[in-house]
Amino acid sequence: MFDFSIVTHWIDNLLRSVMPGWGALLVEFVLVGVALLLLYAVLALFYIYFERKVCAFFQCRLGPNRVGPYGIIQSVADMFKILIKELISLNHIDKFLFNLAPYLVIVASMLAFGCLPFGRGLQVIDFNIGVFFLIAVSSIGVLGILLAGWSSHNKFTLIGALRSGAQMVSYELSIGFSVLTMVVFAGTMSITGIVEAQANGWFLFTGHIPAIVAFLIYLVAGTAETNRGPFDLPEAESELTAGYHTEYSGIHFGFFYLAEYLNLFIVSGVASLLFLGGWMPLHIPGWESFNAIMDYIPSVIWFFGKAILVSFVIIWFKWTFPRLRIDQLLKLEWKYLLPLNLVNLFIMVLVVIYGLHF
Repeated sequence: MFDFSIVTHWIDNLLRSVMPGWGALLVEFVLVGVALLLLYAVLALFYIYFERKVCAFFQCRLGPNRVGPYGIIQSVADMFKILIKELISLNHIDKFLFNLAPYLVIVASMLAFGCLPFGRGLQVIDFNIGVFFLIAVSSIGVLGILLAGWSSHNKFTLIGALRSGAQMVSYELSIGFSVLTMVVFAGTMSITGIVEAQANGWFLFTGHIPAIVAFLIYLVAGTAETNRGPFDLPEAESELTAGYHTEYSGIHFGFFYLAEYLNLFIVSGVASLLFLGGWMPLHIPGWESFNAIMDYIPSVIWFFGKAILVSFVIIWFKWTFPRLRIDQLLKLEWKYLLPLNLVNLFIMVLVVIYGLHF
């Protein structure tokens, strides 16, 4: 399987041969930033189109079909529409916090996005506490949502922000314990180390029942963490107009919109890294010919294919189940998922200590 670190090292050596070290680092930082922003924007446009088509399929509709073949340029048209929309200036708001909130949400999303290894050797940052860093930066987004709801000076946005804060803080516990369960199984907090530990079998298949339970809990908690249906109480249109971003317009609303879809990709990408091998191909011990064929598929395709598959399942949740009440949502977390997670983590510790895994 091709290692993208060969390309990145070649670019680094080339830059250092024509300019001083600090200049090479500066150019590399700019290149990485531009590449991440472009990939961020392209993925957001793809996911908007993808969800519209999946939703239409479930509801026996066509979905976007006018702008471009099969409506593939509809998302691009919507992007330009948001970019040229007027930023409406409101009275009686905290202007600084109101304008800061969407940037906090987008920065938290970008930091988490930059932690993901998109292929073998294709990762912006990789250190021995990568999982801890990923959980930490992804938690910043709730601050932007709370600020958006509070600074708008609107009762609907405030209720939406309070709901979102309670929901995200609650379900972060389940996500954290699910991730910790797989960290215990892998024996490392390095994201690359976790992926490489799945060379001979994805953790979903080699981790016995605790890995399957952790995966199912992660899917439910990840859906709630991204404020997607049936856990979209912070944006309940029938109750709160549009929730915490009711008063936003133009590109500021676009930031919230982009972050929602990229958070869907991030949650799906982390699920593929922890449970489905990330960019690691499907290997079956003893099937050498099959494994060799799987190695020919580029690692980037493996990662994005798994992430999109998990995203499809999460989108399926949204368009299948009715919206929960806020008390049902919190009861599900504190009375069921969290205790189950604690028991599951304890069982995984026993599995690792006594070597009960494959």
